Amino acid sequence: MSSTSTTAWLDEQDREVAGTIREHGLYIEYVKGCACGECGEAPPFAYSVGLFGLGHPELLIFGVPPVTAAGVINHLFARVRAGADLVPGELVVFDKWPQRIVVEEVPNAGEIVFAANRHHRRPDEDSVPVFQLTWDDVDARFPWDDGYSVAPSVQPRPGTFRP
Repeated sequence: MSSTSTTAWLDEQDREVAGTIREHGLYIEYVKGCACGECGEAPPFAYSVGLFGLGHPELLIFGVPPVTAAGVINHLFARVRAGADLVPGELVVFDKWPQRIVVEEVPNAGEIVFAANRHHRRPDEDSVPVFQLTWDDVDARFPWDDGYSVAPSVQPRPGTFRP
């Protein structure tokens, strides 16, 4: 892509993100990947763009399909918009999703949430803060528990993922 076409594409992306945030309050960036945990590809992930504008860290989730990612992030966005603040270490439960989530800080957010930093005009080295939404397996175990049944590559620990 030439510099001119790259700039035009980025301008269009900026308009789409800003328009979606104006209309819905939040934009969700979904990055396709492999959730099998065996192929060596990066896992799929999604993150919010817009929560930082409300004074809250953006949200990031790995290893779930787009519909699940959108449902979880939108649900938590509604909670934040209603006045809740998620905090690291918090256990989150859902009425309509069987998994539980633990909120964790992401130390290398600038390496992951490019659209959020672009929207909020933050350089990657001074990234918006991000919370990873770490989900449990079908036996209610988290990645730090013995016997966790999801491949580590599907849901990397905060700070270890590099796209």
